[in-house]
Amino acid sequence: MESAKVLDAKGLACPMPIVKTKKAMNDLQSGDVLEVHATDKGAKNDLTAWAKSGGHELVQHEEENDVFKFWIKKG
Repeated sequence: MESAKVLDAKGLACPMPIVKTKKAMNDLQSGDVLEVHATDKGAKNDLTAWAKSGGHELVQHEEENDVFKFWIKKG
């Protein structure tokens, strides 16, 4: 999936992945996709809830070598 920006939030604990994701989203246009890489196990629930509450769409997520990858489309 093509993303407008990649955010490296690996090694960060809650709530920092959300804080950095929110900041990165501010730089994108509506419809752009932000790719987030995180290692915090809580990131899946946190980012899913955050995207929904912010009017964004969690397009896809996967786990690879203990890294969680998320693709969030800006609403």
